[in-house]
Amino acid sequence: MRILGIDTSGKVASVAVMEDSRLLWEKSVYTTLTHSQVILPMVEQALSESGSELCSIDCVAVANGPGSYTGLRIGIGAVKGMCMGCEMLKCAGVSTLLALAYNCAAFKGIIIPVMRARPGISYVGVFESDGRRVTRKIRDKVTKDSDIFENLDTTVPVMLTGDNARAVKEQFFKDNDNVLTANAACELQRAGSLCLAVNDNKDLITQADKLEVAYLQATKAEKDKAHSDKQEEEK
Repeated sequence: MRILGIDTSGKVASVAVMEDSRLLWEKSVYTTLTHSQVILPMVEQALSESGSELCSIDCVAVANGPGSYTGLRIGIGAVKGMCMGCEMLKCAGVSTLLALAYNCAAFKGIIIPVMRARPGISYVGVFESDGRRVTRKIRDKVTKDSDIFENLDTTVPVMLTGDNARAVKEQFFKDNDNVLTANAACELQRAGSLCLAVNDNKDLITQADKLEVAYLQATKAEKDKAHSDKQEEEK
């Protein structure tokens, strides 16, 4: 199976092409531009340099959250558009946290991706790896850092990854050698890891009209509406 991976969930724009378990092409850019400006040119480059055409791709894997509200919408929208242009093309929405865990799949132990949501609050997932395959231990959540890390069992090896990994290590596990942080190559989102996740979890594959974003918390528009509704009720 040939998979095109697209990740626009954070500050990194990443695209990859994988055939079965062989990575044919991958590029990740820490970009100051909006994802809408860079992601489609990267897709075109990936297809051209991997000797692929869009309709020869079996599945497009995309990060569906958590992450940047705008970035996630750009990625999901791009994939839906690709599927409209190639009716046989399947797609897969992959948890950003699951993909981050696959960055560290070679690590044997507990893998905890942690992405900063707000000060003291993170998007967190907990996974376990046998050195190749990653399995989920708890559902993705948005939570106070203290609620999950102050009493974390560290009798087994733990790997932290994601954009808030180093801060969590410094705050809660500074002197704990059993808690590690991913190196720079594995710390942020990589599209190749989306492809690996789909290779191991074929049930993620779906039709484009069923592809949705999993924000895990209310969007700004939803928060503003709730605040407005509350003010109206109080009048």
